[in-house]
Amino acid sequence: HKQSPTSEFSQPSPVLALCSRYHFDEESYQMFQVMRFAVEEINNSTTLLPNVSLGYEIFNHCSDTLNFPSVFSFLSQNGSFPIQRNFNKYQPNVITVIGPYDSTTTITVAPFFMMDLIPMVNYGSSSYDLSNKLLYPSFLRTVPSNKDLIDIIIRIIKWFRWNWVAFIGSQDDYSQDGLSLFYQYIRENGICLAYQGMLSLESDYYATLKTIEKLKINIIVVFSSGVIVENLVRAAINHNIRDKVWIASEGWSMNKKLSQEPGIQNIGKIFGITEQFTSLPGFDQFINKTRKYSDDDEECSGCEGQSSQEKTCNQVCDNCTKLSSEEILNESPTFSFPVYAAIYSVAHALHNVLRCDSNCCNKNVAVYPFMLLKEVKKLNFSLNGHQIKYDINGDPPVSYAVVLWHPNTGSQVFEVVGTYATYPEIAFTINSSLILWNNDGSVPFGNCSVECKEGFQREKDRNHECCFRCKICPSNTYINYTRDPYTCVPCSTDEWSEEGSIACQRREIMYLSFTDPLSVLLLVSAACLVLLCSAITILFSYNYNTPVVKSAGGSMCFLMLVSLIMSSIGLFFFFGQPMVIQCVFRNVMFCFFYSVCLSCLAVRSFQIFCVFKMATKFPEAYKCWVKHNGQWLVITIVSVFQFILCVLWGTFRTPAPTRDESSYADQIILGCSRGNLGVLLAVVFLVALLSFLCFFFSYMCADLPKNYNEAKSITFSILFFYISWCLYFTANMISQAVYIQLLYALAQLSSLYAILLSYFIPKSYIIVFQPKKNTQAYFQTSIQNYTQNISRT
Repeated sequence: HKQSPTSEFSQPSPVLALCSRYHFDEESYQMFQVMRFAVEEINNSTTLLPNVSLGYEIFNHCSDTLNFPSVFSFLSQNGSFPIQRNFNKYQPNVITVIGPYDSTTTITVAPFFMMDLIPMVNYGSSSYDLSNKLLYPSFLRTVPSNKDLIDIIIRIIKWFRWNWVAFIGSQDDYSQDGLSLFYQYIRENGICLAYQGMLSLESDYYATLKTIEKLKINIIVVFSSGVIVENLVRAAINHNIRDKVWIASEGWSMNKKLSQEPGIQNIGKIFGITEQFTSLPGFDQFINKTRKYSDDDEECSGCEGQSSQEKTCNQVCDNCTKLSSEEILNESPTFSFPVYAAIYSVAHALHNVLRCDSNCCNKNVAVYPFMLLKEVKKLNFSLNGHQIKYDINGDPPVSYAVVLWHPNTGSQVFEVVGTYATYPEIAFTINSSLILWNNDGSVPFGNCSVECKEGFQREKDRNHECCFRCKICPSNTYINYTRDPYTCVPCSTDEWSEEGSIACQRREIMYLSFTDPLSVLLLVSAACLVLLCSAITILFSYNYNTPVVKSAGGSMCFLMLVSLIMSSIGLFFFFGQPMVIQCVFRNVMFCFFYSVCLSCLAVRSFQIFCVFKMATKFPEAYKCWVKHNGQWLVITIVSVFQFILCVLWGTFRTPAPTRDESSYADQIILGCSRGNLGVLLAVVFLVALLSFLCFFFSYMCADLPKNYNEAKSITFSILFFYISWCLYFTANMISQAVYIQLLYALAQLSSLYAILLSYFIPKSYIIVFQPKKNTQAYFQTSIQNYTQNISRT
């Protein structure tokens, strides 16, 4: 029988409870029959305890606090409690105790048996506190502790990747112990306890369920047994709580009465955790035989001379129940094998204490509780395919089954969908194919937050670590969910990523390749420039003494053409992966040789200006210029000065290869540094000054005769020079792409072509196609005409 928790407080004083007044518990009665069956089986065995019969005294322990007389009865010696001096000679009324069933009852009475080291072999108390051998040295059990039970519950939750759960228990040691262990495990496994409730008979079950609904909890661990569970499940049915996942502890994992409750199939899936099913061969026949005998002897004819008060469940005439065989056999088998194993453990230990062999036992051996305890701890035998042994804490190997409820479906109400065992090694598995989920067949959502989309990082909630918000990872970062879903990891300098990426990509290394079509076009143009300059050099050499060549500057033309060729060669250093030598020569060669060419043009335009504009006004200055070869002196000074600047530029903080990693996310642009900025500005200033002088003097001479139209050519080339470099500097401020370097090379090439096309090509055309104009007479006529026009004005 089971006494309700509140009825204990109605007693005015601690008196013996009359258990028959309370609720009859069919499951406990079945366990009692398993005990009787095991004892009868052992007594009929010829190998285990041969010629020795076990006896027992059973006590209906229906209360946690009002049944101490039974404990004292077991501990007494001939009805009294003598003062003990030597416990090795103490022989109480019983040598071992099987039970009691639940944790609270066990913890209440266990200290009495621990004092005398009387073995308590338990079949139902799973509180982890009982594994403490300092407090409970003679306690052993055939069921796993709550630690193992919580472990498999955590494994189930993790298997389906849930992390937002509720824990509901009752106000007893069993549930409190389970909650304490649950707290420890969830902290280590990334699971959040969204709600906890320890219920009593007077609790508002609907309020509990309503809170769970409000918190959007779909996974409910119910770590309780008995009437609390029944009230909770019925409340869920009555208030239309649907589509939850219920994880049932051992206490109600195979409650057949509850599985037949109308409407229970609507509340969701129920997973139960129970000992792996182990059949007890012959138990059905034993129950059928017992019930048949009781029915035939209903008037208790075999118990004549006994009062009704004396008729107990120990007797053949059964005064306990009128349950049928089917009703007994259909009760939950969760604790049947643990009861069976507990009886056999005591029998095997007693077999060793009595030094039994296959034929007989030494009945002259005095059996004391401590002797039996010692042997029980050493047991290791197989029983119906299970290994029976105890570890240092008195706990057995774990062998759990995970069952899925199929309520109101006929014969197979409980289907095994998973297993968990620790012997010979830890093994846990769930056959997901056996679980048919509702709706679309997917696993129910059991998390605090919806999983982030690909490329989003989690931002933790301040209150619950399982809750989070989703935030997209910025560009050049990525998220690795297996490593850390809460951090966007920066890409390395050689990688990049778009916003919301899960991996980085290699950045493309960009530089001017020789095979790029635009590069090929520029290289061909540069080669053509070299060829044209070479051809003109040959042409001018052949026609050196002609008026056209002399008017173009004579020997100065060859210096200009060589400068153009050398500047063109510098263009080839723009292509390929940059190295120091390329960075130096691509700039220095152009700046130096182009400065030489500009100095020649500046001197040439100045000479034309002097001859036609200043020679008559300043004859002495002009004579001095001619006498001391002023043109070559200026060219030499400018060239030497620019050469020194270029040497300083190439040696003092030399231009070196650079990697532009900031301008473009997906590219690394290889280029060259500017070198020493001060020297660079000096070089550029000199080039700009020369170009300005060229433009100024040539513009002043724009009205000269056609034969001396070098001024117009120089003006055009300098204007083209300005336009090219303005376009380059404008583009350079807008973009830093690799083709800016190509534009830089194109600006150099344009500057060179401008001089070639405007200055040398027209003169070459006259030499080749208009030889009549390349005569002394033609030139003198042009000068006379210009002089006459000037005198008239």
